[in-house]
Amino acid sequence: MSDQDRARALRRRHVHERQAVVFGVLIAGLGVAGLGAAAMYTDNLSLPFFERGFSAKPTAAAESVAVYCPPEGALPVPNDQITVDVYNGAGTAGLARQTAQSLTGLGFVVGATDNAPSVSGVGRIVYGPAGSAAAYTLLAYLPDAVLQLADRADARIDLTVGSGFEGLLPPEQVVLDPATPLVGPSGCTPFSELTAATQDGEQADGGEQPADGEQPAEGEQPAEGDQPAG
Repeated sequence: MSDQDRARALRRRHVHERQAVVFGVLIAGLGVAGLGAAAMYTDNLSLPFFERGFSAKPTAAAESVAVYCPPEGALPVPNDQITVDVYNGAGTAGLARQTAQSLTGLGFVVGATDNAPSVSGVGRIVYGPAGSAAAYTLLAYLPDAVLQLADRADARIDLTVGSGFEGLLPPEQVVLDPATPLVGPSGCTPFSELTAATQDGEQADGGEQPADGEQPAEGEQPAEGDQPAG
């Protein structure tokens, strides 16, 4: 082989080596990016500058509001009829996912899982009037959680685990009897006061209805069939 042929062969080998290095770096970078994306998606990695949107964004601190008793005579709701959105307010990576798995194992239906602003204590259960019995049912598995009423129409509830969260109670330690009505904490506000306030607000928004027998305003035509008898 001539010197010229050897030089060409050497150049080709160097080109191939450079290409191999470039492609190797690209493949490695893609692999790292893929692992990072998977970790973020499964809640195993939490970045302080990355904040995802919430389906129902909890507040940072529980407000000092009245705790309403469960509806009178309300029974525990079967776990498989309760939908819970789980939020991580403890700052521990993967805690929302782990808690969601625990809830699923207990038969609850888990909706969204996400990060949340920092929450102190064991956690917070956010619910609307329609989800009162469901919230008290979940509270039996997390007795030290704070109940917080929200303005929502459905029975879905949120569980935000806080910095003091150590796990849900195992079923054998949960004090719930399917045939025994739920009981609220001492001093809780009767649920009837909540429903009464809600009804008063709806009537106020609905406007005033004319009383029976009230004559139509001047110039208003009577409805068909309301002509005076001959």
